[in-house]
Amino acid sequence: MNQRRNRTRFTEDQLKILIKAFDQNPYPGYATKQRLALEVNTDESRVQIWFQNRRARHQSQKKSEPDEDLESSQDQDHAEEEIQSREDRRRRSSYTPSQLHTLIQAFTNNPYPGIDTREQLAKEIGIPESRVQIWFQNRRSRFHVQRKREPHDQD
Repeated sequence: MNQRRNRTRFTEDQLKILIKAFDQNPYPGYATKQRLALEVNTDESRVQIWFQNRRARHQSQKKSEPDEDLESSQDQDHAEEEIQSREDRRRRSSYTPSQLHTLIQAFTNNPYPGIDTREQLAKEIGIPESRVQIWFQNRRSRFHVQRKREPHDQD
């Protein structure tokens, strides 16, 4: 059965740690996210998603109350943060031919696997479930782009 992962609920103490880190840098690098994950006792992938969600919420709040005086300094800060986060990003995942074969076969059977299927696949091929989830997201995206490029049959 296709089901989602249970929602990650952070305690007040965990949130204090995450919010403090976000206030210091909304674009932390991989090493920082790993350290935070250990500190709040969760996976790095959950911390990454928390930061993505927090940035999205933060952006929508900023749009509702624009402050033009801050724009240029914020743009500069953002550029510096992006350079910093690029420097310590997670290394690109690479897969063996055997792992790819298993993933492609699973994608052919079901491009939207639930958490149970992804966990089983992860165990089978020896990579974290979060990487399996990202692989499926990327493959679906590539699949949709390829379909758009194909000439449409006209009746």
